[in-house]
Amino acid sequence: MKILLIGGTGTISTAVTRRLISQGQELYLLNRGIRKDSPEGAREIICDIHNEKDASQKLNGMTFDAVADFIAYSQEDLERDYRLFAGTTKQFIFISSASAYQKPPTDYIITESTPLSNPFWEYSRKKAAGERYLMEKYTAEGFPITIVRPSHTYDERKVPVAVHGAKGSWQVIKRMLEGKPVIIPGDGTSLWTLTHNSDFAAGFTGLIGNPKALGQAVQIMTDERLTWNQIYETIAGAAGTELHAVHISSDFLAAAGKQYDFSGELLGDKAHTVVFDISKLRRMVPDFAPKITMVQGLRTTVQYVLTHTDCQHSDPEFDTWCDKIIDIRKKALAAL
Repeated sequence: MKILLIGGTGTISTAVTRRLISQGQELYLLNRGIRKDSPEGAREIICDIHNEKDASQKLNGMTFDAVADFIAYSQEDLERDYRLFAGTTKQFIFISSASAYQKPPTDYIITESTPLSNPFWEYSRKKAAGERYLMEKYTAEGFPITIVRPSHTYDERKVPVAVHGAKGSWQVIKRMLEGKPVIIPGDGTSLWTLTHNSDFAAGFTGLIGNPKALGQAVQIMTDERLTWNQIYETIAGAAGTELHAVHISSDFLAAAGKQYDFSGELLGDKAHTVVFDISKLRRMVPDFAPKITMVQGLRTTVQYVLTHTDCQHSDPEFDTWCDKIIDIRKKALAAL
């Protein structure tokens, strides 16, 4: 198949790119060409998709079996994609987000029919608006869309945690290694799902060119889950240290960490127990079977980050913020 990925070098899309190349697909990547380690086997179209005129010129005369946009975040982005690809692709795939589902949830089991309603996170509301726009185009005009909803997907370069600063999760790992307490939202017993990007790619590529996926929304993730306490214990163990956890309510963290948008990240996502039902994906992609368990993935990722200094981005501002929040909690308890 002739496939175009818009982006193709991010956490999720890199794994998709690798898998499509390994399958021998005719793969094109449209991006700004900033990354120098472009994968061999893909043909690059150097372009900023937000420059619609330039994109239109460089795509002129080209048709595809499938186009997937990994960097579309809003309805406006998708309106542009519709103008660029209507009539030139047999399938257009939008990568939405499981965070768009109803918050707080009325049922911990999440299916594709769970309402899209997240008042806490603008990012999620924009994804939902994009979905509605595409479904209207499919219903009214037959624009061949597929909507994909990933949850928390990670790769070997980023350790997934619940609370981190603007520079990523390394500072949390660093605090563990230094014997400092780390913040876990709530009481740490809510369930969460982490999906390795290679497992996501297996589900995603199974939807490409799949006629059953047209006009459908499909969530892609593992159906395994751990509590946040178990996730942090696993991370600390993989780093060869002990976990000193401090549990603080998500409401408090959202109010105290507005600069980090914890209202969206926690109240609109990670603070809630979720159990994803992926039976729809398995019906469409019968051989989908995640190969990397959450514990295996966490251990491998921690070891990779510990041995690659380019993944270690210190964040003194977040470190100071954590110390301050933990100290405030300690003083509040002492005053009782």
